[in-house]
Amino acid sequence: MEALNVFSKKLWCVRKQLILFLTPLLLLPLLFVLPVKEGKCLYVVLLMAVFWCTEALPLAVTAMLPVCLFPTMGILPSKKVCPQYFLETNFLFLSGLVMASAIEEWGLHRRIALKVLKIVGVKPAWLILGMMITTSFLSMWLSNTATTAMMLPIANAILESLFGDLQTLKENCKVKEDPEGEVKNRSIHLILFSFHFTLNPSRLDGVERPDQRSPEEIRKEAEYQMKVWKGFLICIPYAASIGGTATLTGTAPNLILVGQLKSYFPECDLINFGSWFIFAFPLMVIFLFVGWIWIALLYGGLNTRLCINKHDEREAAEAKAKAVIDENYKKLGPINFAEGSISFLFILFAVLLFTRDPKFVTGWAILFNKGYVSDAVTGVIIISILFFFPSECPSLRWWTNRQASNTPYVPLLSWKKAQQCVPWNIILLLGGGFAMAKGCEESGLASWIGGHLQPLAQVPPAVAVILIVAFLACFTEFASNTATIIIFLPVIAELAIRVKVNPLYFMIPATTGCSFAFMLPVSTPPNSIAFASGHLMVKDMVKTGFVMNLLGIMCVSLAMNTWAMQMFELHTYPDWAHPLNTTSTQATLPPLNSTG
Repeated sequence: MEALNVFSKKLWCVRKQLILFLTPLLLLPLLFVLPVKEGKCLYVVLLMAVFWCTEALPLAVTAMLPVCLFPTMGILPSKKVCPQYFLETNFLFLSGLVMASAIEEWGLHRRIALKVLKIVGVKPAWLILGMMITTSFLSMWLSNTATTAMMLPIANAILESLFGDLQTLKENCKVKEDPEGEVKNRSIHLILFSFHFTLNPSRLDGVERPDQRSPEEIRKEAEYQMKVWKGFLICIPYAASIGGTATLTGTAPNLILVGQLKSYFPECDLINFGSWFIFAFPLMVIFLFVGWIWIALLYGGLNTRLCINKHDEREAAEAKAKAVIDENYKKLGPINFAEGSISFLFILFAVLLFTRDPKFVTGWAILFNKGYVSDAVTGVIIISILFFFPSECPSLRWWTNRQASNTPYVPLLSWKKAQQCVPWNIILLLGGGFAMAKGCEESGLASWIGGHLQPLAQVPPAVAVILIVAFLACFTEFASNTATIIIFLPVIAELAIRVKVNPLYFMIPATTGCSFAFMLPVSTPPNSIAFASGHLMVKDMVKTGFVMNLLGIMCVSLAMNTWAMQMFELHTYPDWAHPLNTTSTQATLPPLNSTG
């Protein structure tokens, strides 16, 4: 038994090497049982899918496999594969990352966060909502990981001002009565704030006196406070994931959708920064609101008493928490020239992207040749300014003042800082997704798979949307959301063509569903960061995240069957949605059902 235990531990230590060695061997039969080109492409796709899901290789390294496998296996020449790694979609993503780097460099994101918290107040229901609003707004422009990493320390500082030291709370949860009925370690329980922020009356006169409550009351109160603490922490990574769906640059799957649309359906120009924002922002707001209600109810933050101003002892505790926020905000000082400049360029960045071609009105892109100016062009123009715009206000007196410093001026952002902050691995991952999609299209694999999905034509489209979102939301709990959408989006596009449904009706909810990974700590980096704080348990995330997934599925279904239906004309089958690569795969496709 001991020998078996030792052997299993050694196997676990070399599991990645075993996956790298065995997976290519186990997939070899695909090369012989399927049509030649389709079989080769499916071999590469499944190989990459296994490596992505198991992380046997770094995600970015797996993403580069098409560069060597597609040409050597005769699927695509390298001159068609390599350009996929830096399409204009990658430039749009890069521009968003560089803008986020400048915002973080000058601390503008922290000022925004503290300002919002000052506005919403410190009552638990509103404070949780304020945390979620701030986190979701920032994650629309910054990475979800960076937003979560910034917001958690702020949340902890506020919680400590309300409930005291976390270690004390944990000890209070274990308080038991001794034979004399006294509280063990009572000396450390001088002041305890309840969830209702009721200040201990023994502290009102400024003199600390022993807590007069029974041990049972102290224990229940501490357990309740711990529950609220968890609610505050768990809402932050969830809000970051929700907020990232609202803009094209907010999360990688959104950009993969745009890139694959351009690859599969070159004539489709319905999705750009402005049109996506009009669709996704209301969806984000609705999901954020229902998610807030669920988290607040589950963790005790939603209570009618907390939504009403009452002049009682609770005000003292609330004032202490407010003081923490005010103190942190004052430490930032007044807005300097650099922050003001970044704010202006950030607003200009968002406005120009939104108004380029919003579809419901004529955008400013009409001033240029049709099809020449894209979102990528707009983004690169704005971020280029960051590298030469001064971080200090220029002054004419500098030229005449002999005593003034003659050091070179510092721009808002240096290239060295941009290099450090930009996650180049994600850009490679995007490129790998586009290369995989190109291989699926050129080889005819997408059409071949679509031909075998014909039985799904009997499923009503509205039900299919729910099933697609539910499946991808579950799958992305165990795999990167970027890898998930890369793997499944080509199949979903072909499925839509086969059942004669507007491809956007399936592809848009699939894309948003990949961001709904709430149940496990390993699902997303924000979940991992929150879990690493040590205050959350896996069962907390599973219990909360399961319902969050259900709420997300319902919200996406609502959006797709209401305003999205009108925005993208989803009720009609568009002319641009012609079958993929019909000439090369016509012989392998089964006939379409006339009823579609």
